[in-house]
Amino acid sequence: MREETCEEPRPLRSGYTTGSCATATSLAAARLLLTGEALDAAQIALPKERSATLRLEFCRLTAEGAEAGTLKDAGDDPDVTHGALVFARVVLTAEPGVRFHAGEGVGTVTKPGLVLAVGEPAINPVPRQMMQGNLAALAAECAYAGGFDVTINIEGGAELALKTMNPRLGILGGLSILGTTGIVRPFSCSAYIASIQQGIDVARANGFRHLAACTGNASEDAMRRRYGFDDTALIEMGDFAGAALKHLRKVPVERFSVCGGFGKISKLAAGHMDLHSRHSSIDLPQLAGWAAEIGASAGLQQRMREANTSQQALALCRAEGIALGDAVCARALAFARRIVPLEVTLEVFAIDRQGNLVGEALEVR
Repeated sequence: MREETCEEPRPLRSGYTTGSCATATSLAAARLLLTGEALDAAQIALPKERSATLRLEFCRLTAEGAEAGTLKDAGDDPDVTHGALVFARVVLTAEPGVRFHAGEGVGTVTKPGLVLAVGEPAINPVPRQMMQGNLAALAAECAYAGGFDVTINIEGGAELALKTMNPRLGILGGLSILGTTGIVRPFSCSAYIASIQQGIDVARANGFRHLAACTGNASEDAMRRRYGFDDTALIEMGDFAGAALKHLRKVPVERFSVCGGFGKISKLAAGHMDLHSRHSSIDLPQLAGWAAEIGASAGLQQRMREANTSQQALALCRAEGIALGDAVCARALAFARRIVPLEVTLEVFAIDRQGNLVGEALEVR
């Protein structure tokens, strides 16, 4: 078993994603163009009806439009972008809508298998939605009927990207603009593990007999759709699968579901209890070997080994009727079974990037 690694207890400090930085800077630059107001800080709307205010390093006019910048603050999360200058250049256009461009230090997608199409700037869907929503609200406020060309930049991003998986994923020229909530939450500290344990304790104390440990928002939503869970029954375990599973030895429940992205569930299937990329990685040859056991041809196995991501390997299998998602979930369940008391009925679910269930393994009693 590969155990979690956890830092000494200390206060947790959240930070902001590159997606939030891109949103704040593009909004500030656009506001300068539409109102003439140069902001010192930009307040933005985040997903799930939250908001944040980010301090700006500059907000100024350019020959073509305006630009604004902020220093990325990752909080207590070890992030290669911490302290990097993220800045947006905005140009007003007659055509409505928002068009995104990769500037200095932001990568471009060159391989299939990612959530973005080949040739697109590496600005993920939720950051795009955040920028579109905030800019649409500004346009409505200013009675502006035109659109925006938004170019996102990260100073030194091309060099920083070499420390990430981007080159292997085929994202070339820089970093990705990421985030699903806009907020970076620390992942490696005993206080976070304590919060997982507390969540299980609270759910049991409130009479919930079926709980679900989820890696993030998308997996929580999948479990809500599947079972109609109350929020109290949903345990935000993040990457700490082991913390959730081992706590059931002390406080067992009747039924326990684990749900996460296919890549993270494949790590659990391989015996990793810390699912963060700093501590465990996806083994594509291993996935190919598992696929072979359920009928994958030699050609399919080779394509899986050469795949860009685990999601692409999964898609290759699904196209040929190979139920890799279920097989991986079954292996993850078997590993979890070694940790969790027999009195707890276990289930494991895997989702794709769109939040759809792509695999499951259920114990029937």
